Amino acid sequence: MSFIPPTSNPVLINSPLFSALSELEFNAVAAFLERRCVQKGEAIFNEGDRGEDMFILISGALNAHKRQSDGTQRWMFEITPGLFLGEMSIIASEPRAATISAKEDSELMVLQGIDFYRIIFEYPMIGIKMLNSIGSVQNGWLNQNSKYLRDLILWGETARRRAITDELTGLYNRNFLEESIKDRFKTGAVRARNMSLLMMDLDKVHEINNRYGTAGGDQVIIVVANLLRNMGRPGDIAARLSGDEFAVFLPDTGDRDAITVAEKIREKVASQNVLINRPGSGEKDKLQVRTSIGIASAPKHADNVRDLEFTADMALRRAKEKGRNCVEIYGPA
Repeated sequence: MSFIPPTSNPVLINSPLFSALSELEFNAVAAFLERRCVQKGEAIFNEGDRGEDMFILISGALNAHKRQSDGTQRWMFEITPGLFLGEMSIIASEPRAATISAKEDSELMVLQGIDFYRIIFEYPMIGIKMLNSIGSVQNGWLNQNSKYLRDLILWGETARRRAITDELTGLYNRNFLEESIKDRFKTGAVRARNMSLLMMDLDKVHEINNRYGTAGGDQVIIVVANLLRNMGRPGDIAARLSGDEFAVFLPDTGDRDAITVAEKIREKVASQNVLINRPGSGEKDKLQVRTSIGIASAPKHADNVRDLEFTADMALRRAKEKGRNCVEIYGPA
């Protein structure tokens, strides 16, 4: 790339860092600038480095990346010609806040920290103008970084929500359910207070899938999921395990009270009329839904999460063997 002297370089002259300077003032500062060329992929500096220089990009493009807690590098923004960088390391003696690398072959002008302070002491009016320019740009960067942080927080919340919830229904998933039950066992709360687990299957959903397709089955699953969400008491955890299988964890609830809760759920599900699009027509069919529910309680039936799930599942199997649309509790028949 051909070199243009600093005093006649339009990108440099119009850089936000120097835009407030007169021609004489700019020429005085330009005498301190040194040229540096970098190749694509080359790092200007790395996050955490101690820095003694600031840079003004003349041509090309740079990328800014920031290290995440898991060690990965997240892209933040692109730096285009005329913008400056690295100023906070020489003004506030702070480590580099990000890793800056060349997106393509680029040309920069470098102002060493010692020369920056020489300008401030020898030409105080120039120093004041440059510091004001830096402050104005920093406000812009803060706004941009605030948006980045907001986006990052939202991204983190979304990722966490995806990790603990079922995508179709928005209910909690099996992992979250099991971890919640494990926590209760770990705290020893089960020794002082009961807890119960309801395992649920929707009756004959496979027939709905065969007739109306998986979209029809999904409609039924979503209706039941919303019902469980709305019926839940504070502290209850409703989860979709897979397909048409659900579970409801009831802290501080013994087996007798769990039967009452389960019967209310069964009756509410049975009262639902789900409208499903009839294949090949614009009409809708009204379907009634039924559910079978199995119950197990701790410490009466189990003293760990696996046994609680197993005994509740055994109770569910008995409910289905008895003709479905009923509630069964684990124990002798």
